[in-house]
Amino acid sequence: MWERFVQDSERDIRTSQAPKEPSARARMVTERLRQQEARGELPQGWRTDPVGQGASGRQARRRKMWTIIGIPLALAVAVVAMKPSLLPGDLFGTDSGTGTSTGTGVGTGPLPAETAPETAAPASAPGTPTLDEPFAGSPAARYADGAAGIVLPEAKAVGAFSKAQVAQALEQTRALLVDANLDRGTLLGATPETVLDKVLDPKQPELVDDLRSRLRKPGKDDDPLRLFSRFDANEVRLVGDVVKTRGRTTFEAGADGAVDIHVDYTFVYALAPADPDSTEVARTIVRRVIDLQMADPAKVQVTPGRLAIIRYDDDVANSACEVYDGFLHPRLSSADPTGAPPSGPTVDPYDRSRDIGDDSENQQCGTVSRT
Repeated sequence: MWERFVQDSERDIRTSQAPKEPSARARMVTERLRQQEARGELPQGWRTDPVGQGASGRQARRRKMWTIIGIPLALAVAVVAMKPSLLPGDLFGTDSGTGTSTGTGVGTGPLPAETAPETAAPASAPGTPTLDEPFAGSPAARYADGAAGIVLPEAKAVGAFSKAQVAQALEQTRALLVDANLDRGTLLGATPETVLDKVLDPKQPELVDDLRSRLRKPGKDDDPLRLFSRFDANEVRLVGDVVKTRGRTTFEAGADGAVDIHVDYTFVYALAPADPDSTEVARTIVRRVIDLQMADPAKVQVTPGRLAIIRYDDDVANSACEVYDGFLHPRLSSADPTGAPPSGPTVDPYDRSRDIGDDSENQQCGTVSRT
């Protein structure tokens, strides 16, 4: 069809410009007009025919112009027909759903950063987790990878602190979240030294010493999992290098010129049995809500640049109930159940629109609707 279009266009141009042999009648009329012109019987300028000849010239030029424009236009139409995605937007409805989404519906692209509380649980996602794609079938597949999911708000001066000091407090908050929930050493049982030595205020009564004691000798009333994510390397191994992260950080002016920082984050861990030949994949979901404070050293006896923990809550999905050895124990189909069976209500661990409760350490271990 393209070749026919080009051939027809070239033929029209040749036809419009090629000379034609006049008919016998045309020759007789031409001769009569020439004789009348010689005798002076025709007005001057009769040959110019400003309307007829000018119109014919314009028609020829118009045909030539449309031929010049038509060829590249037809070529562009052919290219777009073969690949509609070259057009901006989605004029023909060809979007496959790989873009981002700001809602909780089904999608495959990464979610935008969470800037406000979510209003509903995310929709179900198709797929089955594998060693190559451990987050398949989970809303976490659209979460950010690791620390990229900890998006800090823009700092501004608050209370007794300058913009730069508030920015420092927010960075300290990020360091706490990373070291406690994302650092590979911490996840495999190491002590989160950044949290204990560089972030938390040693002048906060007994907090740092108490956390170190919990890590050394965990128990029901001394559970380090309330603040740290840790797994037993003799039982499970981490699948890949990614922990999926979603949440938000906010801050406001506190009492006596302090900066109060609130964090609410969900961390999703992909795990497999420690046996290197096993292909089973399980996921454990941990949500942490923590209130931190940077107090004014002029009014409170604190360490400048350090944070105090005011409140912390946690919600763990797919881990053994009533086991207090300092490690999370994901339920594996290839292993015997560990701990007591779930006794609490069924909850969706990906529903970030729900409140995870108060600071009680005796929350019931519930059944999860999905992992």
